[in-house]
Amino acid sequence: MDLASTVPSSSSSSSVSSIDTSHDCDSPRGGDADHELLHASVSVSVSSSSSSASIQRILGLIRSEDPDSRLFAAREIRRLTKTSHRCRRHFSQAVEPLVSMLRLLDSPESHHEAALLALLNLAVKYEKNKVSIVEAGALEPIMNFLQSNRPTLQEYASASLLTLSASASNKPIIGANGVIPLLVKVIKHGSPQAKADAVMALSNLSTLSTNLTMILSTKPLSPVLNLLKSSKKSSKTSEKCCSLIESLMVSNEEARTGLVSDEGGVLAVVEVLENGSLQAKEHAVGVLLTLCQSDRSKYREPILKEGVIPGLLELTVQGTSKSRTKAQRLLCLLRDSDSPRSEVQPDTIENIVSSLISHIDGDDQSGKAKKMLAEMVQVSMEKSLRHLQERASTLVRP
Repeated sequence: MDLASTVPSSSSSSSVSSIDTSHDCDSPRGGDADHELLHASVSVSVSSSSSSASIQRILGLIRSEDPDSRLFAAREIRRLTKTSHRCRRHFSQAVEPLVSMLRLLDSPESHHEAALLALLNLAVKYEKNKVSIVEAGALEPIMNFLQSNRPTLQEYASASLLTLSASASNKPIIGANGVIPLLVKVIKHGSPQAKADAVMALSNLSTLSTNLTMILSTKPLSPVLNLLKSSKKSSKTSEKCCSLIESLMVSNEEARTGLVSDEGGVLAVVEVLENGSLQAKEHAVGVLLTLCQSDRSKYREPILKEGVIPGLLELTVQGTSKSRTKAQRLLCLLRDSDSPRSEVQPDTIENIVSSLISHIDGDDQSGKAKKMLAEMVQVSMEKSLRHLQERASTLVRP
């Protein structure tokens, strides 16, 4: 890896997620002569990114009292750890000085950005660094940046919390430090990228019961639904919105009522059920099943009127194992019967759906549902035929 190309010649930004949280957004620095000589010196002396000498040289610079040296080192660490797990391990010692850069609130924005990005890349898919960053005191400055009126800093802070919240060890610490209300505020008023990362961070945090209680207290449903409505239904953002909504539905009647009373709320979930990723569909059907199980008489009609049947039919054939089971249970609850069974046998699902189709309003929805039913029956018949053939082959004696 050639260190001569350390500083990019243009500025750009990329989406941040738990899978790829690197940013190509450093701006070229027109530094003074001493800084240029420093850059050249490091470039000449380093033959590869894994060189022990180069790593120690950069670690020395990040601990320097000179702000320009620290800035250069932070950018180098960010670049070298962008895709290298090995470099993330080697540069673990840089965590504390990088956090110290964040805590210097009177430093230029470029220094905070460089330190945030370096820490972000150090934490990606590296549990030890995630924990070390929080232990070093990074949450306080990151929370300050989360409230910044500078969109770039807010986005990097949201991305950092997304990555740090993926650690089970960090979740209770992040929740206890007052981050949750700030993330909800970002979902309401932040930039599109900051909103996406904030809702993913909240989804990560919601897996801890104490955090979920705090999330519920902030009444996040409305902004999360607004984000879901405006997001592409096949996106990771929609998946995490539905994951979070599913968590909110389980034990909170106010959230369940809020989903139904929100104009277009149930429809947005149904659209994810139809067009989302496999994981998103699993969360979406989970939302609707939880809703209907809590009070069938109250929530059955609001779900049916949004044309949910075709999407449920598709899930019973093509969904994950969990979503197929959930879809079948929901179809059972939606049928016109006062005493729906909690379980559905494979040989009765067609009859249940047939009775549902007769209650669907609109030729388009009914036609689509009938087509899906025909396809589902065909698949069922093919599976039954294969089973009979396999059974017959075991009975044939040589």
